[in-house]
Amino acid sequence: MAKKRFLRGDWMNYSKLGRKRKKKQKYRKARGIHNKIRLKMGGHPRKVEIGYKKAKKGKRKEIKIISNINELLKIKNGEKIILAGVGRKKKIEVARKAKELGVKILNLNIEKFLKKTEKEKIEKVEKARHKEKKEEKKVAENKAGKKENAEQETKKEIKEEKKIAEQMKTEESKQNEGGDKK
Repeated sequence: MAKKRFLRGDWMNYSKLGRKRKKKQKYRKARGIHNKIRLKMGGHPRKVEIGYKKAKKGKRKEIKIISNINELLKIKNGEKIILAGVGRKKKIEVARKAKELGVKILNLNIEKFLKKTEKEKIEKVEKARHKEKKEEKKVAENKAGKKENAEQETKKEIKEEKKIAEQMKTEESKQNEGGDKK
């Protein structure tokens, strides 16, 4: 079958659009309201549409969509697969299994994906450890602060008790002096 040529509308009427000049014969999308090519009227050049493309050699193999490990295990040797409709956890599991089996996933670079997930996992653990250390520091600071506060409070209480004791002594001495005068 010969390759279908798509030509611009009215190309046969004007030299500048490609009449007797093959280099100028380029397709432009038909846009007018009454354009015969856009309306797909007979006797006019064909409109570019889905379905005119030739099938390439090697593209005839069926591509299977998988979403779990069981479907991956059913794959025959040489079949192409796409991993779709899967969350992150299952994606990691399927990627590891595919790497073991030597199956190529078209929409996923397995090695790069697994390295990235491992790196993220390590970062997450380090972040959690860092957070725990911060919390431990805060707790230790609070405990130390509470001890200091408790010591300061006891000192304040002792001072207050001394003041009260002094006041009582002064009051007793005043009473004693007042009693002597009578």
